[in-house]
Amino acid sequence: MRGRHVAAALLLCAGVVWLHGDTLSSLVWQWAGDDDYSHGFFVVPLAVFFAWERRRALLSAPSRPSVWGLLLLGASLAVFLGGILGAELFLTRVSLIGVIGGAILFVWGRDHFRTLLFPLAFLLLMVPLPAIVFNQLAFPLQLLASRVGETAIAAAGIPVLREGNVLHLANTNLEVAEACSGIRSLVSLLMLAIVLGYFTEPRTPARIAIALSAVPIAILANASRVAGTGMASHWLGPGAAEGFFHTFSGWLMFVVAFAGLMAAQRLIARIRLGQVGPRTVSVEA
Repeated sequence: MRGRHVAAALLLCAGVVWLHGDTLSSLVWQWAGDDDYSHGFFVVPLAVFFAWERRRALLSAPSRPSVWGLLLLGASLAVFLGGILGAELFLTRVSLIGVIGGAILFVWGRDHFRTLLFPLAFLLLMVPLPAIVFNQLAFPLQLLASRVGETAIAAAGIPVLREGNVLHLANTNLEVAEACSGIRSLVSLLMLAIVLGYFTEPRTPARIAIALSAVPIAILANASRVAGTGMASHWLGPGAAEGFFHTFSGWLMFVVAFAGLMAAQRLIARIRLGQVGPRTVSVEA
């Protein structure tokens, strides 16, 4: 029986590679060439690890092929065809995950599909957002970062004027470009939050809370980076907003954001355990 399962898994992998070979290669090329999605190289190994952790449950689960798998396969292939005809990479890439899920459901059944649902859903993080969605998210984040940066810089006593996403200082102009919108750190921090919640929290609501906390933390960290860059440019010169200092500030803020994520996890854990706030102890005379 185990040999049959291995053979089915190998056939599934071969079919996916044959059908989605170009999709997989385009994904890898985008991970390598687009810093916004370089975290994709970590998503697949982590998903494989999550699936490997479930190997005992998979081996003990009964194999009951489901016709619903054919429906999921058909829908995923239709999405794939639509992506090919419409030249939309997002659809072809998402269909890859659907094809894998449909094949698992059809060959092995609901128990195996349910066991592997989290690793399959985690794979969604490897798929770059459509350009129209990315732009709809990036531009408001640019404006938000520039507004918060303006407020912080002005609070430090530095004259600043904001026009859209451009901050005008006495000695330089700072443009909060798309690359500085914070969406890169937001997606990467979201992935880390999901992984952190998976390893530290046994309950789904707590894991969701940790994942959601990554959004305000990433936005606040990026806005702080913009403000810090403006202050450094005023005090140290325009060179502080370029080259090494600019790159280093990005890494530094990501480390700070991850520390904030760890703090959020600790707080959520304490809330879950009922340890937040002072304890009231009654003492009888």
